[in-house]
Amino acid sequence: MSHVTAPARPISKVVVANRGEIALRVMRTLRTMGIPSVAVHSEVDGTMPFARYADEAILIGPATASESYLVFDRILEAAKVTGADAIHPGYGFLSENAEFAEAVEQAGLTFIGPRPDSIRTMGDKLSAKEAVARQLVPLVPGSDGEVTDLDEAERLAAEIGFPVMVKASAGGGGKGMRVVHDPARLRGETERAMSEARSAFGNGAVFLERFVTEPRHIEIQVLCDAHGNGVHLFERECSIQRRHQKVVEEAPSALLDDELRSRMGQCALDCARACGYVGAGTVEFLVDSDRNFYFLEMNTRLQVEHPVTEMITGVDLVEEQIRIARGEALRLTQEQLRIQGHAIELRVYAEDVPAGFLPSTGVLATHVVPEGPGIRVDAGVEEGDAISIHYDPMISKLCAHGMDRTQAIERLRRAIDEYLIQGLETTLEFGRYVLDHEAFESGKFDTGFVGTHFDADRFEAYRSDARTGQDWAAAAAALAASAPPSNPASRASTGSREAAWKQRFAD
Repeated sequence: MSHVTAPARPISKVVVANRGEIALRVMRTLRTMGIPSVAVHSEVDGTMPFARYADEAILIGPATASESYLVFDRILEAAKVTGADAIHPGYGFLSENAEFAEAVEQAGLTFIGPRPDSIRTMGDKLSAKEAVARQLVPLVPGSDGEVTDLDEAERLAAEIGFPVMVKASAGGGGKGMRVVHDPARLRGETERAMSEARSAFGNGAVFLERFVTEPRHIEIQVLCDAHGNGVHLFERECSIQRRHQKVVEEAPSALLDDELRSRMGQCALDCARACGYVGAGTVEFLVDSDRNFYFLEMNTRLQVEHPVTEMITGVDLVEEQIRIARGEALRLTQEQLRIQGHAIELRVYAEDVPAGFLPSTGVLATHVVPEGPGIRVDAGVEEGDAISIHYDPMISKLCAHGMDRTQAIERLRRAIDEYLIQGLETTLEFGRYVLDHEAFESGKFDTGFVGTHFDADRFEAYRSDARTGQDWAAAAAALAASAPPSNPASRASTGSREAAWKQRFAD
């Protein structure tokens, strides 16, 4: 590895072009490094924790993201009026927008992320596949280019073989994706995918791939500097998903051994080289039941689930992003990196799980986070804050680290049991359901976990199982005198917190 010191590109103040828990998480590292932060916020976010934590806060528009967090000029103006010289995009919003990265550079500011051309290459799934194919990275068999004609889609699907996955060329997050098992349904599902992609991304182009049965979704974290150095920070298992979006992530994966981990890590670095990548990024793979792996996509930003990587490596990924953006060479070699224990993350969403994970909006009447050995909670809200219809319904990311997978599971179970939320439905109980399921405990699961092992009836049976003591209605009734008004299925009140969780989970 090169140890050349790059010409200094000072970063003296940073605008964090995001909101919620990720904005707060970035600001904490900035404060650790002695770098002032600037929050940009919408009209409804002015009193949120991230806006109060920042050294300065600038109002940039109404609640609707298209009039605030997605407006280039308002974010650049915030940098200008505060004297900031860099912008960190977090994840979501403008984090993978090549035009925004270019606008930041053209304004004479540092974009704490990859180069615009790298974002552009990897942001389009077809150009990404073309780039990594030149590095001989394994790909799922599929169409060579965009599919815009339904007759062509039928012909290609017959060649690829059913089942097939129809996927939007642009975007992500499960939008514009359809799995088709029956040839008779291909035209209709392709039309729906094109329509959804056009609505979500302004681009209705799709492509077809063979659908990998019983797939595991495993991603590799990479760091690359501007001097040609790169390392991978091992994998994250992200197979527990609903609507193609991750809910539970862990590192390392129970599936990988050292040999497969090394091969996938090298492949991830090859993908980064394919687009001249600089910064922190994540290469996602599908792994089939025979442990063959295939390139899925590259996320050119910090991932939601990055804390589990930080917990097993001891590396602050945000700090490394900032150092790389300043032009510094990587401080770590691949040989210096070691997996230290095991970490699991549960995304705590305000969602009604039995109703199909529908968003649950309202005021967070009670929010008391768990503590103790190995527990990390990245939250973007506090008691009294509203979970708005305008933004993602994430409340926090609840993480547990242990010396091995068993201890990490045990610690996360305890943390879920002690996490007190009232006023909203959440995914906490779903997380407990996952941890207690034999498929998860054994490590023998895939991206079909929710479809195979979960439905509303099974979930309700689990919640009332005597071995967990989760009699939610009785607990709520017993605490009614001290609890603020809430949904009867909500968690315990602030008045009897310790007694409440002990009562709920007593044998």
